[in-house]
Amino acid sequence: MVSLFIMGTIPIQAQRKTKVTEPVSVETGQTTGKILKRKVAIGRFSNETLHAKGVFYDKENDPIGKQALDILSTKLAASGKFLLLERSDLASLLEEAKKGDTDLSTIGADYMIIGSITEYGRKTVGKNKVFGSEKTQIVEAAVSIRLVDVSTGLIIYSDEGKGSAELTTKTTMGVGGVAGYDATLADKAISEAIGQLVENIINKCTDKPWRTYFLAYDNDAKMIAGGSSQGIKAGDTFAVKTKGRKVKNPQTGVMIELPGKQIGTVTIEATAGDTPETEFSMIDYQGASIDADKLMDYYIEEVK
Repeated sequence: MVSLFIMGTIPIQAQRKTKVTEPVSVETGQTTGKILKRKVAIGRFSNETLHAKGVFYDKENDPIGKQALDILSTKLAASGKFLLLERSDLASLLEEAKKGDTDLSTIGADYMIIGSITEYGRKTVGKNKVFGSEKTQIVEAAVSIRLVDVSTGLIIYSDEGKGSAELTTKTTMGVGGVAGYDATLADKAISEAIGQLVENIINKCTDKPWRTYFLAYDNDAKMIAGGSSQGIKAGDTFAVKTKGRKVKNPQTGVMIELPGKQIGTVTIEATAGDTPETEFSMIDYQGASIDADKLMDYYIEEVK
């Protein structure tokens, strides 16, 4: 509140009030148990609205799409349950996958997120009173998210969230704040929309047990993919299972992998590697014999 005095006698009140709708708080489902981080790649975040699409519009460098991608990445990283992977060739991989020319597993992630801005608008409303006026800037946004299980290529979660933010400026007797368009309102509206979806994304990604695979199994080395950045430590124990056979669901036409059979356990001896993509763990294995020529017939899974 600012008081301006004219001639040192008559006070005139000028008020500038900001009102912003805060993002919905996200419960990250923290537990006392061990957290094994999932690898997540954000495939793309497109702008499906007409906003900012002028003559020189560049689809690959859409500012509002990049805004949304950065906000989603920040919220997922803050949960402490994900490793976010950056793939510059992700767009081309997606196109190839649609044509059947490539396998999504080459992305190197457990899950992939595809998002889009489906609605975006801004408006200004005002009121004129006897001794003053009021102007409110409002931004509204809607965000659509699809979560893909890379191992199956199936969309396991799809939803849309909506958010809004506003800024109110008041003047009294001609004195007060005169505000231009506040660009931060876009961030806040998009952030609120994404915030409504993040909890469900986290739950869907962590419902399924964490899984990894053998990298090598011979006299020289026994190792699996994954290391310290995912939360793996020396002494951890995981189940080794054979992949279940695949059957076709007659209702949907989708191939489904049946549950695997546990044949043994691995215990982590040491971890190594410089990046999430190159990390690995040395293991001790106990159980039925492993066919070193068919390592992709097995997987290693956390025991819940």
